[in-house]
Amino acid sequence: MAWAGGVLYVLAVGLLIGGAPRASGTVHGIGALLAASLLIGVLRRAPVLALALALLGSTAVVVGPPSSADADLSASYQGQFLSYLAVDLTLGFIVATRARRASIVAAATSLVVQILLVGGFTHGDGLTVNLVITLLAMAAACTVGLLSRERREHAVELRAQEVAEAVIAERLRIARELHDMVAHSIGIIAIQAGVGSRVIRTQLAEAQEALRAIEATSRETLSGLRRTLVALRRADPDAEVSGRAPITPSPGLADLERLAAATADAGVRVDVRVDVRHGGEQRPLPADIDLSAYRIVQEALTNVVRHADTGHCRVTIEYGDGELSVEIVDDGRGATGDGPAHGFGIVGMRERVALLHGRLSAGPRPEGGFRVAARLPLPDPAVVPLEAR
Repeated sequence: MAWAGGVLYVLAVGLLIGGAPRASGTVHGIGALLAASLLIGVLRRAPVLALALALLGSTAVVVGPPSSADADLSASYQGQFLSYLAVDLTLGFIVATRARRASIVAAATSLVVQILLVGGFTHGDGLTVNLVITLLAMAAACTVGLLSRERREHAVELRAQEVAEAVIAERLRIARELHDMVAHSIGIIAIQAGVGSRVIRTQLAEAQEALRAIEATSRETLSGLRRTLVALRRADPDAEVSGRAPITPSPGLADLERLAAATADAGVRVDVRVDVRHGGEQRPLPADIDLSAYRIVQEALTNVVRHADTGHCRVTIEYGDGELSVEIVDDGRGATGDGPAHGFGIVGMRERVALLHGRLSAGPRPEGGFRVAARLPLPDPAVVPLEAR
């Protein structure tokens, strides 16, 4: 169809010149400009060929014999030059979509042909006017093409930057997930292994209980790592059909009791409290907030087990009006040992809270012990229709 359009354009220009030789130059110019719409298919597939055909057709219209019905030949030629608008439009498309070298060659060729035709077929006062109009039309077409090219290139750069930032953010998220998951589990395993090694000869039952805790924690950690790796590899949508187990959901505040039990096995009793204050209500949370709140509690409990040297801590979850408060308090030594030289636990918590536009405070308490408190903004609860109540 594209090549057929090119052939039809040549035929249309030939019929316009040969079939109406006495028509005015304006009629010829407008007719050639309208006939250029047949070149749209060629323009999309071969813009340079489309420019060559448009130049050929417009030049044929200008070089063709002027109408004797026109008293002013200069006015006749001015009308014929309308056909070059199609050349300028084609040139703008080439500048916007083709390489700079091809654009420069196309612009130079078009400029030379038009200036030669204008200078050779226009005389008197019309020469200056036609030259100015020709140059302005070409400049406008090239400017629009350059702006379109720059806008497209800028959009490509922004897209590449967004992709790079998304990759970095995903890497940081994975790093936080792996740190929170592995650090907590390895801390509990280390403590249970120490307990087991001390009592294995004197208290066999406690040693066996420590080994069972190590096994359970290890299996849970391996399961979490497997989920992460499967997600990274982008498992096939047909995983269930192929027999592979589906990915289990990420943990949330509903799993706090299980986390508290695992921490208790490591020697730290956890008192979990869930309250509602300031007009809030306990309700399902968005997945990112639910996971972040769980990971904050998990990391704080890991620090308690490792560094606080205490047997008790308190976890408080408060649902407020538009805000979720998470607080972990212990009565231990008041130092976490989790600074930049020791790990990334508190750093990871700050990153999680910052991503959710929340606030985090972590530090020793004046009365002793250590306190971690996070406040996470909550979206407005969905309005339940009266029929559903």
